[in-house]
Amino acid sequence: QVQLVESGGGLVQPGGSLRLSCAASTSIFGFYNMGWYRQAPGKQRELVATITTRGNTNYGDSAKGRFTISRDNAKNTVYLQMNSLKPEDTAVYLCNAKHEMSSRFGDYWGQGTQVTVSS
Repeated sequence: QVQLVESGGGLVQPGGSLRLSCAASTSIFGFYNMGWYRQAPGKQRELVATITTRGNTNYGDSAKGRFTISRDNAKNTVYLQMNSLKPEDTAVYLCNAKHEMSSRFGDYWGQGTQVTVSS
């Protein structure tokens, strides 16, 4: 069982920045593809960004050009740097860990961290 703990959310003004962190409780972090998703009230969960075990990244359309995902395997942590935040970025941001071979070998979610963009 892998536990994921997100942190770094909060209230920020439009145009501001936040850095989210997700710490994983596993020494085999390097075998997991990691991702950030978000869910706003009344909306479906959507992809923000993913990063593979090899460091390949993929971004949802809303994140391209503004957000950057990265990982530090030595710290078992994945990060999401969010810049130029907009009110529509307001959501609960959730961390996901999926085993690189198949989700059947592990697919875990964190509890989420709230990001609110408002003046």
